[in-house]
Amino acid sequence: MLRALAEARDALGTGDVPIGALVAGPGGEVIAVGRNEREALGDPTAHAEMVAIRAAAAALQANERGDGWRLEDCTLVVTLEPCAMCAGAIVLARIPRVVFGAWDEKAGAAGSVFDVLRERRLNHRAEVYGGVLADASGELLREFFAAHR
Repeated sequence: MLRALAEARDALGTGDVPIGALVAGPGGEVIAVGRNEREALGDPTAHAEMVAIRAAAAALQANERGDGWRLEDCTLVVTLEPCAMCAGAIVLARIPRVVFGAWDEKAGAAGSVFDVLRERRLNHRAEVYGGVLADASGELLREFFAAHR
């Protein structure tokens, strides 16, 4: 989570909301990192999770694993509870574990507003561990939004 927080801080440099993410492999090694880049790229889908998932799939494909889009042995770590779009991508990528920092009571899809990651009707479900370093993640977001009001 500390690495994801560092990525979140880097997002501040482009005026993006400070959210960071990483994908770790089965041995805990970091395969890919991401941070919000919506402002930097002008891309509404460039959430930290999406950037990290795309990079992880590319890295696994480059390693000739052959099924790089399936992140079945990986863990996604992100500083804010994933939204519905990101939760959908997590399900489609078959990520089995998601660890996040702050809860998102307005748009969270891992237990707050929706619970996409544990929806029984979907073909994949993830273990969810929320609230990890939530204070640090939340404080970074509060400072960002206070400065932009």
